[in-house]
Amino acid sequence: KVVVTMEHNAKNGDAKILKACTLPLTGTRCIDMVITDLCVLKMDAEKRRFRVLELAPGVTLDEVQAKTEAELLTDQQPAVVQV
Repeated sequence: KVVVTMEHNAKNGDAKILKACTLPLTGTRCIDMVITDLCVLKMDAEKRRFRVLELAPGVTLDEVQAKTEAELLTDQQPAVVQV
């Protein structure tokens, strides 16, 4: 499994989680989970999109989607990470 930890957005506010990679690929479909300062995302291999599992305290699902270029999946209101 490959887990990536990163800031959700660039310093200028641009999204880092994009619809398509803009850099040369060294591997495809290799990331299983992304942990950011806003949320925890898990790759849905069948749908090939990230699913929101947990939100950081004070962060809303709408905020995460607004700061993410790629469309995210959700089944219900994600849990809030306990800090």
